[in-house]
Amino acid sequence: MGDDLTVTLPSDLEIKMVRVFDAPRALVFEAHTNCEHLKHWWGRGNPLDCELDFRPGGGYRFVEHAPDGEYAFRGEYREIHPPERIVQTFEFEGMPGHVCVETLELTEEDGRTTVTTVTRFDTRQERDGMIASGMADGARQSYQALATYLTKLG
Repeated sequence: MGDDLTVTLPSDLEIKMVRVFDAPRALVFEAHTNCEHLKHWWGRGNPLDCELDFRPGGGYRFVEHAPDGEYAFRGEYREIHPPERIVQTFEFEGMPGHVCVETLELTEEDGRTTVTTVTRFDTRQERDGMIASGMADGARQSYQALATYLTKLG
């Protein structure tokens, strides 16, 4: 497959990530919305605790158990339009109060799904801090784990 993650900066407040998966949109959407699926890929393949209330106004909390420590993330679902769009907040508990908004869009063509995520920050400093944290590498590793996992589901 060889697809990789493309990361761009469309504005001073945004990070955009695009990745194509060789799977139908409904399956890729399901993999983003169910703890049993998320545990297999979201934490770069590391063990993951997952709490999920998948509805507008509902929330989530993930704890990744990495070799170098535990990392907790949480957020709230603002919009859900299956199987094409999710808008949610995202906060790394290690830096409380720094909440960004992620918009996830899924489009399908010829059985392949393009996932486009735009993350919007309050300030350029917060955006640049997220870039400096290695977020793109973590996302790349998680999406690679998702691609592998989708082949097992499909």
